[in-house]
Amino acid sequence: MALSKKPVTGMKDILPAEMQVRDYVIGVIKETYGKFGFTSIETPCVENIANLSNKQGGENEKLIFKILKRGEKLNLETAETESDLVDGGLRYDLTVPLVRYYSNNAAQLPSPFKALQMGNVWRADRPQRGRYRQFMQCDIDILGEASNLAEIELILATTTTLTNLGFNNFQIRINDRRILKAMAAYAGFPEESYDSVFITLDKMDKIGVDGVKEELLKDGYSKEQCDKYLDLFVEIENRADGVAFLMDKLAEYLDSEVMESFKEIIDSVCATKADTFELVFDPTLVRGMSYYTGTIFEIAMPEFGGSCGGGGRYDKMVGNFTGNDVPACGFSIGFERIILLLMEKGFQVPTKASKVAYLIEKGVAGERLCEIIAKAQEERKEGKKVLVVRMNKNKKFQKEQLQQEGYEEFCEFYKNPLM
Repeated sequence: MALSKKPVTGMKDILPAEMQVRDYVIGVIKETYGKFGFTSIETPCVENIANLSNKQGGENEKLIFKILKRGEKLNLETAETESDLVDGGLRYDLTVPLVRYYSNNAAQLPSPFKALQMGNVWRADRPQRGRYRQFMQCDIDILGEASNLAEIELILATTTTLTNLGFNNFQIRINDRRILKAMAAYAGFPEESYDSVFITLDKMDKIGVDGVKEELLKDGYSKEQCDKYLDLFVEIENRADGVAFLMDKLAEYLDSEVMESFKEIIDSVCATKADTFELVFDPTLVRGMSYYTGTIFEIAMPEFGGSCGGGGRYDKMVGNFTGNDVPACGFSIGFERIILLLMEKGFQVPTKASKVAYLIEKGVAGERLCEIIAKAQEERKEGKKVLVVRMNKNKKFQKEQLQQEGYEEFCEFYKNPLM
């Protein structure tokens, strides 16, 4: 039986045209984030299964690609539970590995530590447009900075990067988990039900206020609770300054410093941002990860119709490894979705160096071949990109293909130099 030539479901081969775009985007990301003081790091793709299953990864913990124990450690006959079989898994995001990395190396790192990490992650998810089972993530994180300077820097660095990649019509939606909890408390929901309420609230953009109310009532909450809760969102939408409205309305349920800091983030970003994006307070923004403790944000692009990245503050996560909490905040660009949008727009990588193709006819003698290659080497030293290939029988088609790859100049060499 012939071997399968197709990649595994949810994973894909990357052809040269896309790879060229990916390499360019990676370069822009690293250069831009470098200007904001972020330092590149790398972590292993495999993590201890206990780290990945620590009840903080939300739905992603159900999507882990788990790895069997190896050698003598694997005993199928005596195994009774999954832990007897599995000791590792492929990382489903870059945050858990980063926190483990920081916890292990903090003594050798500056404080605050500004990390840039890019790498593949794996989720046993249902593939769809812009969603794969293996995909690249691009994260920036600041650890050790308790003030809102971390959020401001993360938002400005991320939006500057997207602008440098040619995106000029997107939104950064921003909220705070503490605001979400205060709104739920104001409505009279018990604290143990918050996560359930937030899961339903997260559907607001799909099912609307009436749909959210219907689901909350089905879940057993009172009409009074639901009306009081949802009236807040209607009020915010009708107010010019939703943040100021909540500062007054939730005064009994939320520390005023939280709202003042949140407003300062919005004011600082709006005062210094480019015109390419809009910063929007969205009280329905939830973000699925339970490790978020404060500010949360998300990238919304009309071209995609959904989230193209997000992040937030997770001040309690380092403490799970060390016993001592460290303030931490991060922002992740949806790398694969950014690439998808660029490819759909027919994005061409800007290049300064001219690209030359040397087409050599079959049968060109060895001495002549050496001269051609030496000439190619000289042009490369001058900064040109020179491709040396054999000339195909269908030269016209060959040139058309090379032109699609950005080759602008062609030099043809025949076995008869007079040709």
